[in-house]
Amino acid sequence: MKARIIRNEDLVRVPWKNGGGTTAEIAAFPEGSGFDTFGWRISMADVASDGPFSLFPGIDRTLIVVEGEGIELDVEGIAYTLDRASPKLSFSGDDITTGRLLSGPIRDLNVMTRRGQFRHRTRFVESGVALLSEETCAAVLVPLDGPFDVTLGSAIHSLQVLDTLMLEATQDLILLPGTGRGFLVEIAPDQPEKAGS
Repeated sequence: MKARIIRNEDLVRVPWKNGGGTTAEIAAFPEGSGFDTFGWRISMADVASDGPFSLFPGIDRTLIVVEGEGIELDVEGIAYTLDRASPKLSFSGDDITTGRLLSGPIRDLNVMTRRGQFRHRTRFVESGVALLSEETCAAVLVPLDGPFDVTLGSAIHSLQVLDTLMLEATQDLILLPGTGRGFLVEIAPDQPEKAGS
């Protein structure tokens, strides 16, 4: 199984699609694809001011606050508070969305998949064991508040907070010795539902 570490300090920041902030792409498929051509994309953004989010028609999104006090998202007129107690929200990239910081800048992790091509599942994990779902084709693990030494087969991958471990599909057990929480993203092909299911 192939695994690759992407260090937080090595991420390259680029302007948001709407120019209102900066984002650092962690990984995208196909590799080198742009905002309008990716099948899936995982990135980190720094949000320093209130304002609108970029529209991504045809994209399903999940946003996770990983640093800072939090943000209130207005999604098509409905307000959602993302903070330390409840840091995650999934919503459609088609929806008009604006953000209002609760108390100072934040950093967030963004997961985006193109509807009809890919879908994603996200969950918090703690030290112990994780098993990826059978249909997963790619996965990402990000430590949030403490380091992880991730054991895959005979290899140990040492991750600091906000580093990223990229994984290819595997049904192997992933051992997660560490001191805090991490965030696990699984990407899978978006298979159309069968009629009558």
